Amino acid sequence: MSEVYATRRARLRERCNVGGSPSALVTRPANIRYLAGASPQGAALLLSQDDDVLVCADPLEDRPAEGRPDEGVRVHTLSGPGGDAAVAAAGLAQAAGLDSVALEEHHLTVARHRAIRSVAPRLRLTDLGGAVEQLRVVKDEEEISCLRIGAEIADQALGELLESILVGRTERHLALELERRLVDHGADGPAFATSVATGPNAGRRGHRPTDRRVEEGDFLSVCLGATYRGYRCEIGRTFVIGTSPADWQIELYDLVFAAQRAGRESLMPGTAYRDVDRAARQVLDSAGHSERLLPLTGHGVGLEIDEDPQLSPSAMGKLDACVPVTVEPGIHLPGRGGVRIDDTLVVRPEADGGPELLTITTKELLAL
Repeated sequence: MSEVYATRRARLRERCNVGGSPSALVTRPANIRYLAGASPQGAALLLSQDDDVLVCADPLEDRPAEGRPDEGVRVHTLSGPGGDAAVAAAGLAQAAGLDSVALEEHHLTVARHRAIRSVAPRLRLTDLGGAVEQLRVVKDEEEISCLRIGAEIADQALGELLESILVGRTERHLALELERRLVDHGADGPAFATSVATGPNAGRRGHRPTDRRVEEGDFLSVCLGATYRGYRCEIGRTFVIGTSPADWQIELYDLVFAAQRAGRESLMPGTAYRDVDRAARQVLDSAGHSERLLPLTGHGVGLEIDEDPQLSPSAMGKLDACVPVTVEPGIHLPGRGGVRIDDTLVVRPEADGGPELLTITTKELLAL
């Protein structure tokens, strides 16, 4: 992987040069991990033409190999406790005679920016913007492999839960059990806080599990994800508990399923982000649910669970191959419940079989 990280850093340096600043100071943890292979808490990464330095608070010698940075990065440990790695990195940049450094201003507080300015008054500070996030959008096959394994773990954890007795158990208990199963099957941990929603809570995006108990006839919607080697995937499914679904439940489920399928089928290189959203949204809108629709149909995933691209009505840009995204339309009817169906897929050209579905748990409306 050393060549992979070196290539990523070289690509960022090229962007910095185009912007007039040959050096960059990276502080966002996911971006540091992407460029250096590891991101110790509070670290900062200084990239220059001659030297790449990871500044961190603690020595890394005692860490396991997978927790250490790429061998092409020099590690600089802060001399005392309580120091700010970004500020220390700026001091190193000035001491090395650098003229300017591009900062991730969207990740720095005003106070940290002022502290950097105070220790390096001769440095010209420019804005790196989202340059690293843009590089992260298209994944290599090693990254996609990590996402694929994470999806397999999430599928396995969800499948095991569906085989257990659910009636009478609380949303909170089911969420905790799912997260335990993720770790048991090899995940680093959950990709985000697991959502389990029953009855009138079902279908709410980002619902926080409560002590409500599962009852017969409920919709049960579950949204979970696994983190594997830092990469995060997502899956969401909706089921009916203990009995044949009611007519209104079948109708609502079929509608959301049709919207989700429309979104999935539109995932081709060159498709505008907003057109993916439109494909799913118009199915639900035409059925009279325009006021209940979510602000977006999906988003990118990777080292963070919510990355670019954003599949929303106002999103700008077009899909590339090898971009992993979620497609997750849903409808919630106040007082009754609702449906969410959520998959992680990788954009592939039609010649390669079209979008690759990573999360394969059935989307049939099961009565559990």
